[in-house]
Amino acid sequence: MYGFSRNGGGLLPRLALCAAALLGASVAHAAYPERPVRVIVPFAAGGGADIVARLVFKGVSEQLGKAFIIDNRGGAGGIIGTDAVAKAEPDGYTLLLGQSGPNAINPSVYSKLPYDARKDFAPVTQLTRYPYVVAVKKQLPVDNLKELIALAKRQPGTLTVSTAGQGSSAHLAIELFMRQAGISINAVPYKGAGPALLDVVGGTVDMTFGDAASASKQAQAKNVKAVAVTGAKRSPLLPDVPTVAEAGVPGYEASAWHGVLAPRGTPEPIIRTLQAAIVKVLADPALKARLAEDGIETVGSSPEEFNRALLAEIDKWHTVVVEANIKLE
Repeated sequence: MYGFSRNGGGLLPRLALCAAALLGASVAHAAYPERPVRVIVPFAAGGGADIVARLVFKGVSEQLGKAFIIDNRGGAGGIIGTDAVAKAEPDGYTLLLGQSGPNAINPSVYSKLPYDARKDFAPVTQLTRYPYVVAVKKQLPVDNLKELIALAKRQPGTLTVSTAGQGSSAHLAIELFMRQAGISINAVPYKGAGPALLDVVGGTVDMTFGDAASASKQAQAKNVKAVAVTGAKRSPLLPDVPTVAEAGVPGYEASAWHGVLAPRGTPEPIIRTLQAAIVKVLADPALKARLAEDGIETVGSSPEEFNRALLAEIDKWHTVVVEANIKLE
């Protein structure tokens, strides 16, 4: 409540000071960014997250007139880079290229994390979503998902499925599939999606949930059989291949994603400036076409929509992790 001072000061001078302070803060935020912005990608250069970050933030840099510098900080399943952003100054000059693994799955598969995925970040926007392809070796006597499920039920625990790593988003998609389909398949962890897919091509393992770009190429070359995609809709790379839900497991959906997050406490005007610029970049037909080559769909959500989606993802994968008893240290 405003009051009057005994030395002649009063309500009007105080209001003037408050207005000046608010105007100064507004001008400071309106000028954002005044210097280069660092975007931490918690994975090595050259991977999918790195490619998305460089494509998107090249456009954002052009929109906002300052450099957005990609800083690759890989290691520990994305934990190192993600934690660096959680502990950064909330001034808009350090951002995170978030992904389903570090931000939605790690909170459940690791007993301890140095950051709180629910509380330590301010969502800006979801950039992308992309499904996995259920690819089986060509020697397996199945031609569609229903036949694969039937075979797994006849031979419980005998089929093998390669994963991109224990606790990875592809691994969780497999665990969710097994539970909803009522089957048991032996999951074999690999160091990455590439080796996991190559051993299906070579016939060493029976199947994998591979990334759409690589798995579709192998399917088109008839090195594997693509029997379903895990997303909510079909992939443009494999338009004749049904979704898992269409092919016999109603309600199933598993997609990975990228998004932009800032440290908690980042001023809302900065969040809004970033979101508006990023959404404009994501609407560019050339960018959409480039990402579609890898089976990636652009999103461009509001901060509120992204926050709701992220919290729902954390809850969804927590249930799967608990039921499958997956733990990493």
